[in-house]
Parts: sequence; C-alpha cells; structure tokens
Amino acid sequence: MRIHDTSYRGFASDNYAGVHPEVLAALAEANGGHQIAYGEDQYTARLAEVVKAEFGEQAEVFPVFNGTGANVLALTALMPRWGAVIASGTAHIHTDEGGAPERVSGLKLFTVPTPDGKLTPELVDTEAFGWGDEHRAQPLAVSITNTTEVGTVYTPAEVRALADHAHAHGMALHLDGARVWNAAAALGTSLHAFTADAGVDILSLGGTKNGLMGAEAIVVIDPARVDGLIYLRKMNMQLASKMRFISAQLLTLFDEGLGIRSAMHANAMAARLRAGLEGMLADGSVPAGSLGFSQQTQANAVFALLANDAADRIRERVRFYDWDRARGEVRWMCAFDTTEADIDGFLQVVRQELNH
Repeated sequence: MRIHDTSYRGFASDNYAGVHPEVLAALAEANGGHQIAYGEDQYTARLAEVVKAEFGEQAEVFPVFNGTGANVLALTALMPRWGAVIASGTAHIHTDEGGAPERVSGLKLFTVPTPDGKLTPELVDTEAFGWGDEHRAQPLAVSITNTTEVGTVYTPAEVRALADHAHAHGMALHLDGARVWNAAAALGTSLHAFTADAGVDILSLGGTKNGLMGAEAIVVIDPARVDGLIYLRKMNMQLASKMRFISAQLLTLFDEGLGIRSAMHANAMAARLRAGLEGMLADGSVPAGSLGFSQQTQANAVFALLANDAADRIRERVRFYDWDRARGEVRWMCAFDTTEADIDGFLQVVRQELNH
C-alpha cells in the first residue's frame, strides 16, 4: 500500500531518494528458491569476483548493512585498541556517527580543520606524532572521504600523496566511500584509479546514497593491513543472514554500470543547479549579495550561503539542511532521480524567496 506522495522532491540528502528500478529488478531476480545464508550464496561469490577484477586479485569484500558499520568495522580491523585515526574535522566518522568509532571500537579520533574537507600530508602531520609515547593514543591510520562531506573531490594524485605519507609513518589509509561513485563520475575515471592504484588500504564502499535499498561493503584492498574482520562483522551486528540481497544490489552497481550512470546524473543535476544559481546572480534576477557559495560544486552537492530567514522560507517549500547556520551555510543535494524539472522548479522557489 502506497501512503506517500511520489511527486515530492527534496534537496536535503541523496538518502531521500527511493530505490533505483534496476536495483528493484535485480532484487526480484535474486529472489526465489533457497541460497546458503551468511554469505555462502552465489551472489556474494560473484561479488567477490567483481571486486577482485576492480580492485586487484588480493582484494576481499565484506557486505554490510550501512555506512557507519562499514567505517567502524574497517577502522577497527586496522588497529589495536590503543590506535588513533587522523581525519578531517568534517569527516562523517567524527560529526555524524554518534561517536560509534570511539564507543564501539574504542579507537581515538584526531581531527584536523580543513577549509575544503580534504586532508594533505602537511595537515596529517599536525597530528601524526607521539609514536611510542604511552601517554598518547598511537596514530595508526588516516581516514579520508571521497567525495568529501563538503562535496569536494580528491584526485588520484592527492590520494597517492596521502597514502605514501601515511605508509612512510607506518599508518594505513582508509577511504570512506559513501559517495565514491560520485567521485569516480566527477573524475571521469574508474574506482581503482583513486583507491587501489593510489595506495588505499581499505575502502568503505557506498551504495545506499546511489540508488540501493540499503547495501554497503568493506573492500579490503591490502589484506595484510587488517585482522579479524570476519569475526568483527558478526560481533558488531553487521553480518546479514540473507546476504544475497545485499550482494545482488552491489553487483548491479558494477555489472550493469549503474553506479557510474546514476552518479553522473546526480552530479550533472548539481552542476545544473549551481549554473542556474550563478545565472540568477549574473542577470540580477536575485539581489546582489543575497546568495553566495562556500565550496566548489564538484559532484552532487551545492553548498550555498544565504540569510537564515531566506533559507527558512525556502525550506518551508522544499526541504534541505543547514550546514552551518551561524554563517548561513546550507547544503543542497542531488540524487540519481533528481530531474531537470526538479532543478528548474527549485530555482524558481529560490528566486521568489530571495526577492521576498
């Protein structure tokens, strides 16, 4: 029974979007009959083959339920309990996971302020010290996000520089890939070009933000870096009994090219939104100074600056989130199912309310 208005669109999160029709079809195909539970099914076996083809023959995949679970498990498997992770101050593991990395894993987060959400070797060095000091948690991993939480994108060269720097200090490199497909689409490259080929040791492979019903995975690119992940997944309640339905969704992102296609579309819609907003400023259809931008639009997010009262009026008509209300910063997200009509309609709302 349908109880919601399917015409409703928002710009708060790509998690608001439904399930891509191709994913629903894949789930239907995976249904029926019996398959061995807890990952011994044919779909999970096929996913393991696809992951090896994408990330290298040594790569291993562990499907999980959600992104927080993927991040926490990946970082837990990388280090002992006295370990610490260096991350951007805007990193999801720091700002939006309820303290799960520290409470569940017991690790320590060392966060670094970043203007664009991206770490550099120099920024890592502000927290990369104290090895052998019993009074300080030991920096044993660096975690980055691509695309970042503020919509910017690491290039393969930037990831490689961080990987080399981390490895030179005996640290591993984790990549939170909640929107990893959007990064690949923005870069016009494969996933492995800025993960396995760039020195990433372990990846949280996102899917839910890109049209899946609820499916993520941990991809271990360098198995020598992790320990006990098969046990940790069960201990941390991320082992699916009917894993075939998680694996079937993830397979669709690879086998049908859905991951890149969906991400390219979402990125294109954000570019259309940014261009439309800039056009309104250029032609004077909104007052000068009423609208600005805080970050580049490189993937499927637009970070804008406007007065809080204007933002509140717009939000009464189209839902979105404040990012930093103190500075009037908001985030507008596009998804795989955002249409040109959605963008044009939202631009009209923004124009009307900025001229209120």
